[in-house]
Amino acid sequence: MAAYVAAVSRHKKASQQPFSLTGRVGSVERALTPEGFVMIDGELWRASARGGVEVGRGESNVRVVGARGHLLEVEPLD
Repeated sequence: MAAYVAAVSRHKKASQQPFSLTGRVGSVERALTPEGFVMIDGELWRASARGGVEVGRGESNVRVVGARGHLLEVEPLD
């Protein structure tokens, strides 16, 4: 059962999806130091803070400004 849950949770994301997320706002789920995880539209994504800025969990929402493969590039909202 645990193996099934792990496999489903790591499903392959559609290759075009990261580009359609540009401009979306999400919340930091694991601190971006500078890489971590963000939640966007109910889906967890690996993300990197643009410019190497550290963003803590719950500290700030972030906006998607680009992507490299399945790694989103984000920046904190002011």
